[in-house]
Amino acid sequence: MHPNPQFFESPVRIPGQGDAPTLHLLGGPRVVHRGRGLDVPEGSKRLLAFVALNGGRVERRQAAGTLWPSGDDLRAAGNLRSALWRLKAAGIDLLDSDKCSLSVREHTVVDLYVLYGWAGRLISGTAGSEDLCALKWRTDALDLLPGWYDDWVLLERERVRQRLLHALEALSRQLSRVGRHAEAVESALVAVGAEPLRESAQRALIEAHLAEGNLVEALRSYDAYRGLTRRELGVGPSHELRALMKRFSESDRRPARERVVGGV
Repeated sequence: MHPNPQFFESPVRIPGQGDAPTLHLLGGPRVVHRGRGLDVPEGSKRLLAFVALNGGRVERRQAAGTLWPSGDDLRAAGNLRSALWRLKAAGIDLLDSDKCSLSVREHTVVDLYVLYGWAGRLISGTAGSEDLCALKWRTDALDLLPGWYDDWVLLERERVRQRLLHALEALSRQLSRVGRHAEAVESALVAVGAEPLRESAQRALIEAHLAEGNLVEALRSYDAYRGLTRRELGVGPSHELRALMKRFSESDRRPARERVVGGV
């Protein structure tokens, strides 16, 4: 067990679900029910995660063949039955099963689904006020199934990363629009920290500084990004980002009398 109790806090705000159990795949897998963490049997963790990552419903044969590829179909099916039995024996009744398929039980909360919903609202521009403070700044805990390197995990992990980066950039812009500049800068910094060469994240950070009126901070961020791209890629920032900085720099250098006359 991890010695830091904060490790077990969800990085995503989970809405109140009464007695519903929560499956944590971010920083997990682990299961929390009624405020208490349940020990997921080692042999069953992959099954639980596989079903959840595949939309909450999979064919039994697909699950068995993917998770236990060594040996014949009969052995794989037997391993699947054992994994299901161990889950129920541990009091973790999160999967429904029949002769053909497995599915996550209704009313089970999956933190990844909550994150996708939050990110989707931000990206589409339909976020509510609660969405602007829904994410805890624990990017380490936002890693999907850390230490797992199966192909089906790696693909979903990249999907989560891209979705989260887009959401953080959108979050930064929306926070700037409502005057929450410090949080806007912080959101953009999280995206930049996760992917320093990503220009859209760097632009979100620069725009957050500019929205707050901190031209010097914006220039410092731009110069750092320009140096990074030249060292790592041998190219500079895009024309659009250069034009943005040039526009603001020239505006700030205009004589005071000209700015007054021009209404700036």
